[in-house]
Amino acid sequence: MNTIHTLLVVDDQPENLAILGELLETHYRVKIANSGQRALHAALSEPRPDLILLDVMMPEMDGYQLLARLK
Repeated sequence: MNTIHTLLVVDDQPENLAILGELLETHYRVKIANSGQRALHAALSEPRPDLILLDVMMPEMDGYQLLARLK
């Protein structure tokens, strides 16, 4: 049985989200978030991500703050 892994891509730049989403969606279930707050919600909702690709330089809640909240 093949398991489809879920990735969460977090970036405040729409271009980066579009490129990464397009590249990854052929092999993975991809969730995207353009802010730390949206990423927090996406990370805690089903299906939970197996891997998070996280931009650390974002306004309001940066990647380090998001990581601390997820721990």
